[in-house]
Amino acid sequence: MVEIKSAEALEAMREAGRVVANALAAVREAADVGVSLTELDEAARAVLSKAGAGSPFLGYRPAFAFTPFPAVICTSVNDAIVHGIPTGYRLRDGDLVSIDCGAELDGWTGDAADSFIVGTPRPGDQALIDATRAALDAGIAAATPGNRIGDIGHAIGAAAREAGCGMPRDFGGHGIGRRMHEDPHVSNRGRPGRGFPLRPGLTLAIEPMFMAGGRDDYRTAPDGWSLHTADGSRAAHIEHTVAVTAEGPWVLTLP
Repeated sequence: MVEIKSAEALEAMREAGRVVANALAAVREAADVGVSLTELDEAARAVLSKAGAGSPFLGYRPAFAFTPFPAVICTSVNDAIVHGIPTGYRLRDGDLVSIDCGAELDGWTGDAADSFIVGTPRPGDQALIDATRAALDAGIAAATPGNRIGDIGHAIGAAAREAGCGMPRDFGGHGIGRRMHEDPHVSNRGRPGRGFPLRPGLTLAIEPMFMAGGRDDYRTAPDGWSLHTADGSRAAHIEHTVAVTAEGPWVLTLP
């Protein structure tokens, strides 16, 4: 069931979104050569704790996972696309890092992700991140009343084709609100004018995931969570929680 949120609910989701933005900022500030992924998770936990917020990631166990997720952020490095589990791995110069984070505050949820490079960029990595961010911007711009879910996916898919990037099959964005994952599914591919109609009060997590090698297939790591590019190419993942409003898209997870 798709829930249309009231103005009061959107304001509450904005507060949860601020917590997510602050946690992502703290993780990015902490990220440096030699810092472990578990230390990045600790930085995010500190922000959530200070805000009195919970984590929708910690203990989450969807149907595809054989163990609950053990952290408050996903840390996906280099060829990892999404769902990377924070470990003792220490960041190296040139690593491409994608961080996904959520927060639960006063019964409402925010979800966002960012990708960045630690130290010296490798050729092509910044272009991959820029292309992913441009696709997110295009998807957000399509989140207006009168459009449909397919318009968002079409905008993201067109950006992927233009950049020559692949996108993992079966994974995309989602509705969000009282829970992290709600209806409707927001595919990163779509046909304009098709799918669920966008109405004011609809809240969506829009999240392109681009793979530099141009292929759409991926493999799942032995941990059952982390998705990796099948060809070993690098990946980027950027996401925002967005509300459809009569005045246009409202990004709820900006700082």
